[in-house]
Amino acid sequence: MPMKYRSLFFDLDDTLWATTLNSRLTLAEVYDLLHYDRFFPSFDVFYDLYTTRNVALWDEYGLGKMSKEELNHERFTYPLRAVGVAAAEAEALMPRFAEAFFARIPLCSGLMPGALDLLTYLSPRYRLYILSNGFRELQGQKLRSAGIDGFFRRVVLSDDIGLPKPNVQLFHFALSATQSEARTSLMIGDSFRADIAGAATAGIDQAYYDPTGAVQVPFTPTYRVSDLRQLMEIL
Repeated sequence: MPMKYRSLFFDLDDTLWATTLNSRLTLAEVYDLLHYDRFFPSFDVFYDLYTTRNVALWDEYGLGKMSKEELNHERFTYPLRAVGVAAAEAEALMPRFAEAFFARIPLCSGLMPGALDLLTYLSPRYRLYILSNGFRELQGQKLRSAGIDGFFRRVVLSDDIGLPKPNVQLFHFALSATQSEARTSLMIGDSFRADIAGAATAGIDQAYYDPTGAVQVPFTPTYRVSDLRQLMEIL
């Protein structure tokens, strides 16, 4: 039976590369390095403030409401301002925290459960690509640190055209750049709005990776899995 798909597009962060885990470990390291315990009662308090704001900021970034520079500035200053640190001190600390964080985060190697098994299974059968909103200066090193860069024929980033997922133009660009067709392509990702809704708008089938299995979504994607290894039964 002929295969339905030829090209598989993967989101990277929290789809293959364990962004939440790797970020928490890195944030904790930088928190200790810069002695942020003088501002926060615990790392958990800092992390909760950072994470809540960071999620909202990435949503705004995906909607084109802010630049990556604005995103990074806000996510690293917000926790300090939230606990009453003076604006001038927060501004002075932000570049040091950001520099230390970005020097360390792409060196982390944690992957989502089943990611390596899945890529090993798929790579002889399909053309694999990354399609990510992540920053150019980080994504390649993340792939190399995790040892999965060799699986992918090309890394397509929102930085390539200045438009993030779910903008349909980025999906059209990815198809063109990889000489793929929408009807024989599949987008695999953990963000329903950015990956799944965006791909659907571009006429691309979707595989929604929701490890919780509990997220309520506005429409039924082509496939839905709670474990990446389930895709080996589909593809």
